Amino acid sequence: MKPIKSKKEQRQELDAQIREYQSRGGVVEQVPQGISGREETRQPLPHVFEKKSEGDTRTAVNDVIAAIEQRRKPGKPPTGKNNKKPRKKIIYDEFGEPLRWEWDS
Repeated sequence: MKPIKSKKEQRQELDAQIREYQSRGGVVEQVPQGISGREETRQPLPHVFEKKSEGDTRTAVNDVIAAIEQRRKPGKPPTGKNNKKPRKKIIYDEFGEPLRWEWDS
């Protein structure tokens, strides 16, 4: 498993890369706050989720939904039979000693 670097380690690694870049003659430009990297700033930002409609490409799913709803409906109502099976129950005396078994329905 790859070890996770702490923020301190990441910061030290980034500082080392910056020092190495500057030692090779690189210059770090200071950009004033509020300046944008976009070339045309007069136009609003494009919408990320906006799609251009190319006709109706949707698929009707009414039949599928109807089939799902039909399966969700309960089947036949329960008949009133008692499907419980009798169980064996142990009877204890007042001292907690087992006395006998009885069938409990």
